Amino acid sequence: MTIHPDRPIAIYHEHPDWFRPLFLELERRGVPYVRLDALHHRYEPGLPRPRYALFFNRMSPSAWKRGGGHSIFYTLHVLDQLERSGVRVVNGSQAFLTEISKARQLALLGSLGLPHPRARVIHDPRQALAAANGLTFPVVVKPNIGGSGAGIRRFDSPEALRSAAEDGELELGLDYTALVQEFLPAEQGRIVRVETLGGRYLYAIRVYSTGESFDLCPADICRGVDGAELERAACPADAPKNGLRVEGYTPPEEIVRDVERIVAAAGIDIGGIEYLVDARTGRHAFYDVNALSNFVADAPRVIGFDAFARLADYLVAEAEAAEAGAGEEGDRGARVATNGHGAPGGVPNRTPVIAKGA
Repeated sequence: MTIHPDRPIAIYHEHPDWFRPLFLELERRGVPYVRLDALHHRYEPGLPRPRYALFFNRMSPSAWKRGGGHSIFYTLHVLDQLERSGVRVVNGSQAFLTEISKARQLALLGSLGLPHPRARVIHDPRQALAAANGLTFPVVVKPNIGGSGAGIRRFDSPEALRSAAEDGELELGLDYTALVQEFLPAEQGRIVRVETLGGRYLYAIRVYSTGESFDLCPADICRGVDGAELERAACPADAPKNGLRVEGYTPPEEIVRDVERIVAAAGIDIGGIEYLVDARTGRHAFYDVNALSNFVADAPRVIGFDAFARLADYLVAEAEAAEAGAGEEGDRGARVATNGHGAPGGVPNRTPVIAKGA
């Protein structure tokens, strides 16, 4: 089965560069797709199923750093509308709710019995110092809706935290909610990000940080551990050099099993889970659940294969399966919903405005 041009794959996104490799791969294969700009999107509630074989949600919680914060909560309504109309949504509303709430992520990890940093959730900067009581310093204050390390600040003492709170320097973010969380020092200054596709392990990378930034976007990493410059096709040519170094890595089987449990519980079709080994205890802890996966730069060199090609394989297979299922449902519905003269009794689908509508 092939994807018909009248029912393309829809890719909903707001970042102008991160997904260029995917677009190029779909174009190379001749796969019909449309780009939906989340910042200028609109829809009409209650319409029948739009003519998409599949809807791929690529909205980023860090959009507020680029002037697109208004699209984040709006996206939840879009996903609800699509799911109600029967469209196959990759990384749907459950996944996106997890993506845009670090508090929800830690609660999920706790419900699965998995190790994670201790944290307290606040909704007023004046609560920060009391929330840190009993936590081990250093602590970080991180907005509940983050993305790419946005808004995270580290405090090495209660006095520093008190001063920032009193001076109005704490940023709680879009939903006025933040975490006061223990800062875990990463063994050898490195973290591991495990990528999943279709709920299964895809690959893992080990990222070496300078310790000066919380932004560990895989697509922005500029060097391998050997010092070789990586081709960052998913980022602008003038993207800043961030000092991060990366290498392919195979995690223990226990970690892989736990990661797959996390994405299953979160409803994440495509995502990345990050963990580190605490330098003080030697034990690992999961700390970030991402439904938006930016694959590592120069993947063939780092991990040995093109991750975007695997992603295209998955999207095409899911779209074809969704279309086959929709066709069976349509055949059954046509046999039932007739007016006695062979004409459908329901309202026909209306073709959406692909550039803007859902």
